[in-house]
Amino acid sequence: MALDERLIVVGHIAGAFGVKGEVRLRSYTADPEAIFDYGPLRDAKGAVLLTPKDARPQGEEFVVQAKEARTREEWEALRGTRLHVNRSALPPPEDEDDFYIEDLIGCRVTFADGKPLGFVQQVHNFGADDLLEIKLGEGQEAMLLPFTHAQVPEVRLGERLLIAEPHPHYLPESMRHTPPSPVDGEAPDSARRHEDDMESG
Repeated sequence: MALDERLIVVGHIAGAFGVKGEVRLRSYTADPEAIFDYGPLRDAKGAVLLTPKDARPQGEEFVVQAKEARTREEWEALRGTRLHVNRSALPPPEDEDDFYIEDLIGCRVTFADGKPLGFVQQVHNFGADDLLEIKLGEGQEAMLLPFTHAQVPEVRLGERLLIAEPHPHYLPESMRHTPPSPVDGEAPDSARRHEDDMESG
């Protein structure tokens, strides 16, 4: 599926509010209010679920007046439902080294010579550089690889492909001489590819 056609999770319905048909939602976007900038909010199949007309903050959530007329009971029945937007509704990253995490998840990862390494399973940040969690061959544990220019010199989102040149330090012992066999993988936060600050050795 093309990037622009994908659905990106941006929040979820947290339940009804009051008796006037309003709904509570929780935003997952970096700027919580940005969830209202992307147009109608959709379910996992792409059907419009909620079109915000007005919203106000309520603690860590928002109370929303929606264009769709639903009763309190109907909103309550949708509690926990994830809200999506079309990938095409999201603005492009401001920098060429910034990427939406959802765009990276599911990408194939190969060595520079074309041999398969695995698939991006998740992106983590524990306070320093972003780390790619790469699903390896069957029977192998996932590995973490810093998302830096040195370790990941090429990102080809159009091909859903990352080219990696991982320092042996990051490879599992079993892979330091033999790359794994290819595996199947799945797929708005963002991740930044940093300059590498690892000292060799």
